[in-house]
Amino acid sequence: MLVRATRPALNAGAVAAVRPILIPTASYATLREIEGRLKSIRNIEKITKTMKIVASTKLTRAQRAMTESRSYGQTSNTVFENAETKADTEDGAKKTLIVVCSSDKGLCGGIHSGLTKKTRRMMESIPNADLVVLGEKSKAQLSRSSGKHIKLSFAGVGKDVPTFADAQAIADQISLLPEDYGDIQILYNRFINATSYEATPIEAFSEEAIKNSPNFAAFEIDDEALSNLREYALANSLFWALAEGHACEQSARRNAMDNASKNAGDMISKFSILYNRTRQAVITGELVEIITGAAASEG
Repeated sequence: MLVRATRPALNAGAVAAVRPILIPTASYATLREIEGRLKSIRNIEKITKTMKIVASTKLTRAQRAMTESRSYGQTSNTVFENAETKADTEDGAKKTLIVVCSSDKGLCGGIHSGLTKKTRRMMESIPNADLVVLGEKSKAQLSRSSGKHIKLSFAGVGKDVPTFADAQAIADQISLLPEDYGDIQILYNRFINATSYEATPIEAFSEEAIKNSPNFAAFEIDDEALSNLREYALANSLFWALAEGHACEQSARRNAMDNASKNAGDMISKFSILYNRTRQAVITGELVEIITGAAASEG
């Protein structure tokens, strides 16, 4: 009886030694890992969808402000175009100032890196140009290659829709720089449509350049008011650049969050399939072990 009682156990052990064993604990750990990743991706998808909704709401306000700001900047440009104003840097005696209109916020695609690349190309053609950077994103990128050219920087840009008061405060600080610049290039992201934008410069002129314009006398502006006109025109252009750049940023962030949500959805589908297949494999392995053990015990 003892020999017969132990024989099924020996047979089961022999079968187990020959057949490859599926370790349940490893499969369960894999299932828990996949389940944890699925939960993380679903949370990320919720965040990106919420950020897309917020960016869409802000984009409506930003586009309204952009339309209003264009009337300021384009009016100033029309005056200088009719006056045939040209930059006062032809003799090379005066330097050029490049004002980069970026922001402090990320998660909006390559909108800031596009400005940085355009700035570096401009610096190659104008090696002695100085920089004023609005926003921490472009400042961090430009500090590595052109840190010695940055004369002034501003933080806290892009938190809300820009106002003319913000542009006026920045223009005041630029006017206080000790260097007398013959030309100021305001680099910003020009809004083309909801999915595309382009880094574009706006030209702001010095007092001397405005005064030496061939047709400037037709506007009958006193010399005493010339400095005020120059600062006001600079504030107009900055307001235009900031408002349009803010609209581009919100549009780029909405598109980036939309793409991120789609990618998260694709990953959820793939991991759900992987989870179901792994779970089925675990169940199948357990059934094989149960059936094999039962068959061995009957033998």
